[in-house]
Amino acid sequence: MDKENTKKEGLNPKDIKSIEKSAEVSGATKDEVKPSKNPITPLAGGEKKQTVYAKKRFEKNRGRRNNKRSERPKDEFEQKLVDIARVTRVMAGGKRMRFRACVVIGNKKGKVAFGIDKGADVTIAVNKAVNMAKKNIIEVPIVNDTIPHEIYQKQGAAKILLKPARRGKGVIAGGAARIVLEMAGIQNVTSKILGTNNKVNIVRSVIEALDNLKKVEGKKKDEKVTKKESDEIKKS
Repeated sequence: MDKENTKKEGLNPKDIKSIEKSAEVSGATKDEVKPSKNPITPLAGGEKKQTVYAKKRFEKNRGRRNNKRSERPKDEFEQKLVDIARVTRVMAGGKRMRFRACVVIGNKKGKVAFGIDKGADVTIAVNKAVNMAKKNIIEVPIVNDTIPHEIYQKQGAAKILLKPARRGKGVIAGGAARIVLEMAGIQNVTSKILGTNNKVNIVRSVIEALDNLKKVEGKKKDEKVTKKESDEIKKS
């Protein structure tokens, strides 16, 4: 190669000698071998090539993270936000604004509760309401995916009427009452909200109605008496 060509390509004479030696070993001519200005090319996207030890360390740490996630206990109860409101309180220096959250929790297997609390932020209010609800869980008697009997409940200005329904009927309820009944795991029921449209009072009345339902207990084996035994007892 001439000096003029080397100057144009920006190569050192040492690099030219090494290229010529490699061409001689491979059997190619000097013209066929053209040096690249960037002999070491990075990976696509500017990523650096990982060593074997780095890969092993990454896989080990990833396994630990997955184990920690799997070890976390899953919450038994699902939660739904019924109502969120911005409330103010008049203080000496002015008004103090806070948020009030009403949350219903349940496992859809007969356990349900509701909580209402305030906080400076929406997330704080919701977390406080959920913690309050977990302290007041009630068990709802469910017979054939419906309630055992009809019930009428009045709580404040809210009135609720619940009636059992046959299979396939579904949950006929509106607004806040539907959320409570679905969280309790009742699949077939007919309801009617009377009185107020206040969501908080409706939730309270539905929870009170479900808590006042009579629990159905099956007859024990010892208490079962056949007709023949009862006739014998009467004769004697």
